[in-house]
Amino acid sequence: LAQVSPVAVETVLMASFLNGLPEQEARDKFLETCHSSKWAAGMVARRPFEDDAALLKGAQEVWDSLGEEDWLEAFRGHPKIGDAESLRKKYHGNSGALSSVEQSGVSGASEEVIQALAKGNQDYEEKNGFIFIVCASGKSASEMLEILQSRLPNGRDQELQNAAAEQAKITALRLQKLGASAQL
Repeated sequence: LAQVSPVAVETVLMASFLNGLPEQEARDKFLETCHSSKWAAGMVARRPFEDDAALLKGAQEVWDSLGEEDWLEAFRGHPKIGDAESLRKKYHGNSGALSSVEQSGVSGASEEVIQALAKGNQDYEEKNGFIFIVCASGKSASEMLEILQSRLPNGRDQELQNAAAEQAKITALRLQKLGASAQL
């Protein structure tokens, strides 16, 4: 028998799982991965997906076809990390909800980093009109702060493009996690 990598099995199940859902359930699952209603509708319309590669390619193509309002709708679906208390809960050893990969990078953030993240997030949102979006998987609080500080000087148009690119990465990861959870 040929060896099939666990990733291939997982992602085939992702496409198969989403193809097999009734239309409204599929739309709901797509909205769990990206909060843009137009993106979710576009993904439902593209079913059935041949395999994982077709699903992920379709996700990117639909995302790339959307405009600013659709992107902003997706951004609004993210929890806002704008206050020190929510950051403290996320990064100070109280990370039970984080995946093991994320936990290893974020536990033990200093109060100074937490305060700087809160201030940077607030400044970013005031400047751009939307929250700071970054694919945070595996990044420490300090790395998140570095990325935030490096992007703060950018203009709104550049940040809209940056945030859209980060949202696409987040969506791809969420689709893959959705496929993995469907196996259980």
